[in-house]
Amino acid sequence: MVRLRLATAALFLLVSGVALGLAPAARADSQAIRDVISSQIDAFLADDVEAAFEHASPTIRQIFGTPERFGDMVQRGYPMVWRPAEVTFLATEERGGRLFQNVMVRDGAGALHILEYEMIEGAEGWKIDGVRLRAPAAGAA
Repeated sequence: MVRLRLATAALFLLVSGVALGLAPAARADSQAIRDVISSQIDAFLADDVEAAFEHASPTIRQIFGTPERFGDMVQRGYPMVWRPAEVTFLATEERGGRLFQNVMVRDGAGALHILEYEMIEGAEGWKIDGVRLRAPAAGAA
């Protein structure tokens, strides 16, 4: 009985230690991801499409080809990202081996939008591999 309790306690400490050891890395990734998204939004606010394009993944860069085409797509397709009034980071989720950062954006008219940023990590750090509108903004203010 005592051995079982000791073994259980040792297992608990081992699992807790591993969980605590991983937590800072997960927080560091989450903060690094948020920094990339914030930097891209700051670049849009400054009309610096070249800097914003640097935060896009190689796949996104290949699809759009130029910073100008990328910026035009964001202006027309994601105006709330181009000129947000407020940005709030929500949960970072892992699904199917992929990382997603949820972001709540209030646009200039006061409407709320929930966006899901798909992130990938490469040799140059975290990059944005896509953005999807998660929830309709109807009725949100």
